[in-house]
Amino acid sequence: MSTTMPKAQEVSRKWYVIDAEGKPLGRVAAKAAHVLRGKHKPSFAPHCDCGDHVIVINCDKAVLTGNKAEQKFYRWHTGWIGGLKEVKYSHLMQSNPEKAMMLAVKGMLPDTVLGRNQLRRLRVVKGSEHGHAAQKPEAYTL
Repeated sequence: MSTTMPKAQEVSRKWYVIDAEGKPLGRVAAKAAHVLRGKHKPSFAPHCDCGDHVIVINCDKAVLTGNKAEQKFYRWHTGWIGGLKEVKYSHLMQSNPEKAMMLAVKGMLPDTVLGRNQLRRLRVVKGSEHGHAAQKPEAYTL
């Protein structure tokens, strides 16, 4: 027996839709990162980009469990002195839920060129309508 090494040219990519309505933000993000990396395939290799495309719909209806909505912050620095900014996740989920989901998935992917390429295959939609019906995406259950 020999181990098969997948090549980037030989990878077939499918499209999946994950519905985040009523589900915890982190669980949806973890499953999306799992599919984006390709860990659900038997031909997974950590050095090869063999993941699939993921569309996350209804991300505005994802929930934060516990007290995370009031206690968790999204922090970033502008680069200037005293430029630390922060926003509560309750405000972020109301104003820009796509960004909250994108940040959650980004934190679960590797910080390499592979991770950046995998993140490009993620589409996050606020409502239930997405413009990728031509790709015939399959529903992915959690």
